[in-house]
Amino acid sequence: MSKVVALMSMSLDGYVANCNDGVADVFDWYFTSGDVKFNTGGSDPMTFKVSGPSAEHLRGLWSELGAVLTGRRTFDVADGWGGNHAWGPAFVLTHHIPVGWPRPNSTVYFVTDGLESAVNHAKAAAAGKSVGVHGADTIQQLLNAGLLDELHIDIAAVLLGSGVRLFDHLAGTPLVLGTPTVIPGIGVTHLRYPVRKA
Repeated sequence: MSKVVALMSMSLDGYVANCNDGVADVFDWYFTSGDVKFNTGGSDPMTFKVSGPSAEHLRGLWSELGAVLTGRRTFDVADGWGGNHAWGPAFVLTHHIPVGWPRPNSTVYFVTDGLESAVNHAKAAAAGKSVGVHGADTIQQLLNAGLLDELHIDIAAVLLGSGVRLFDHLAGTPLVLGTPTVIPGIGVTHLRYPVRKA
């Protein structure tokens, strides 16, 4: 059965982007933390250079993913991933489909009828694999709705001081998480928490 898994890189003080939606500081470890190359695939492929433990973590995590779910803001910042996300079909939760989309040969789809519908579409497309979730607001909505199964947080060795927080606007706190898996990398610590259902 598909799990819904939040995947975010975050500063130690809880920010996933700076005040201008810049993510370079929290994503820097993907390109500077080691000598092991990790290719992302997708329409706009990148090659990460990470430490051995981070590469092993990424290989394992990415092999579990069959689809992605994200919000419109993340879609816009990522320029639609060139039409094909590296994790498989991408489902964008939005009120309005952007001009020029959907595009031919794209695996980016837009869901305008709510969060639960977006989760159902992504799970169906994932075909038993996990659904990876991008975007602070989408992750917060999923946590509040009890629809998130795991948090995979990469804690970058940086303090931003301000910006976009990952865990703002949570309802029903405290939210107790399960025992984490911890993988130390270089310039980053990988945390994997199961989300306990109420």
